[in-house]
Amino acid sequence: MSYVPPHKRHSNDKDKPSPLPELPPPPPPHTHFKHNPITRSSNSRSHSQKKINKIIYADHAVSEWFFVGLHHNDFPSFVKLHPISLESFQHQYIEKPHILLCTHTHLPEPEVGSQERKPWEVVADKTLQNLIQSFEYVRAEMDVQDLEQEKVKPTFVARLGKILFHGAPSATQEELRQNLADGIMPRQLKRTFYTHIPTSYVDNMTKGETIKIGLDFTKEKDVFRVQLSDANRPESTISCKCSIMKELDKLKLYKIELSQVRQMVTDISCLTKNIDLRLMLCSKRILTVLKDDEMECIQSLIESAVLDPNVKGGLRWPLGKSTSGDRFSVCGVWHTIIKVYVNPSIKLKVRYVDRFDFRSSMGESASEVYLNLKGIISLLQVQKVDIGLISKELEDNLKLIWDHFLDCENFLG
Repeated sequence: MSYVPPHKRHSNDKDKPSPLPELPPPPPPHTHFKHNPITRSSNSRSHSQKKINKIIYADHAVSEWFFVGLHHNDFPSFVKLHPISLESFQHQYIEKPHILLCTHTHLPEPEVGSQERKPWEVVADKTLQNLIQSFEYVRAEMDVQDLEQEKVKPTFVARLGKILFHGAPSATQEELRQNLADGIMPRQLKRTFYTHIPTSYVDNMTKGETIKIGLDFTKEKDVFRVQLSDANRPESTISCKCSIMKELDKLKLYKIELSQVRQMVTDISCLTKNIDLRLMLCSKRILTVLKDDEMECIQSLIESAVLDPNVKGGLRWPLGKSTSGDRFSVCGVWHTIIKVYVNPSIKLKVRYVDRFDFRSSMGESASEVYLNLKGIISLLQVQKVDIGLISKELEDNLKLIWDHFLDCENFLG
């Protein structure tokens, strides 16, 4: 049976939900996984101190939020917290999430001769120090990596989407506005980053905008990512990247990674645009050597997977085949169709993703766009870091993003 990618599936019954894949049995009692706290820098007031969905933050991680785009320093009355409805969040939060909404369509231009900085200059200035300091921790990881067993790979990405604020605000709009104007995230509000981009935007990126800004199409990849819980690594999730052997309708394992660790997360509300920005520095460990028994167990789980376009995530396991011994268990599936566009400093990835989490029994399909800022990572990895050069590259990248990637009609209002 050939596999149908998630973005090409059609159903005669639009109201009928996709069937759920067969759930793996719960792990044995002695393999329950502990939840390590998320440790963030003291300047973050926006997240609860717990791990959510196996998103891992480094002990020294910096997480912050700020806004850009207004031609003055205060937080005007025409910027409001606006509730929206999102089906993908209705089971996770009781209240509707909020977005920051600028109700004025025409904002005053800066005065002639004004020395006011451009939004991308502000973002670069506020981000640079945290980026360089956070990368020093990544460098330390890379210096002590065991090249015979694993490889530490850093990435610095710009994700496109919308910042959502959660919680029932007990304060007035005026009190909230004053807090946000001071760069303070009210304690009763938490934030998440919503990355599901409308198809019309994705089509524009892949058909016209990439050529305009000098990005060349390089390849399209069809990838399954099978996520495994490992009783010996309760703090991480093992991610098995697989291609499809079409002649056999089976998966072929080609890379094994541990879940990425977030070193720096900066969320920017772009008030004069309708797409927000997240800048994120991460590190991940690629496992290059595993013991024979470990590899056999993982390979057995991969080979047992059944391609099924009728279930969320596109994979299911026969009864009793979703665990291997007392150690490994399938906990999630991602199926992604990825298109890659590159120039010397940026790699643009457009992906259609179909996810399912066995732990929460929740799944979603989304189209996402993000940029891998590989030129900046290259500059950070040199022995003697040139801060001025990194600042210039960061500013240039952010100007490109501001000019070409942050406008989308009818995106969350």
